[in-house]
Amino acid sequence: MFWRGRGRTAPQWRSPQAKGGFKVADGVAGANPENGAGGDDPSRRDFIHIAAGAAAAGAAVTIAWPLVDQMNPAGDTLALASVEFDLTKVELGQSVTIKWRGKPLFIRHRTGAEIAAAIKDDNAPMRDPQTDEVRHKPGKAEWLVLIGTCTHLGCVPTFGGGDYKGWFCPCHGSHYDTSGRIRKGPAPTNLAVPEYAFVSDNMVKVG
Repeated sequence: MFWRGRGRTAPQWRSPQAKGGFKVADGVAGANPENGAGGDDPSRRDFIHIAAGAAAAGAAVTIAWPLVDQMNPAGDTLALASVEFDLTKVELGQSVTIKWRGKPLFIRHRTGAEIAAAIKDDNAPMRDPQTDEVRHKPGKAEWLVLIGTCTHLGCVPTFGGGDYKGWFCPCHGSHYDTSGRIRKGPAPTNLAVPEYAFVSDNMVKVG
């Protein structure tokens, strides 16, 4: 090929290997990811994964919170977690039954004879051995506080029946003494004593 022109020299063609040639452009297009010149940036990819995980966790918490909130006890339930009772309402030799946490609660004002009978049998053979002393507060032997459900199948015993003049469950014949201890019948354990305290001489708080 001949170059036509006056006073001009023909242009010099550069090899593709020369600086500024096509090879440089090819090198940019196919740069090695390890040199940070293209491809996926590992740090950027990790950030995307972390962000996606955080968003998913936030969505899970948003969905789960109403379920957790429903599982929390309602205000009226919390109010019944403990109950106070005025003991002046119970005459000597009488019992009252109140409701606590959905269960009947026995409060018994024991006579001297009932206390003596319970102490007398402290060392008698029992299925669930306990002394009378551990079933009432110190100095308050006349007051017995018990959960009023039979430990066999949850029936409510009545006082004054049975062979031991305490509580008797007519459903399946469990006999409890004047300390609420199981003495005869299928019940496996004594009537339960809940957590309670005397907040004054005449006021007891259960729970």
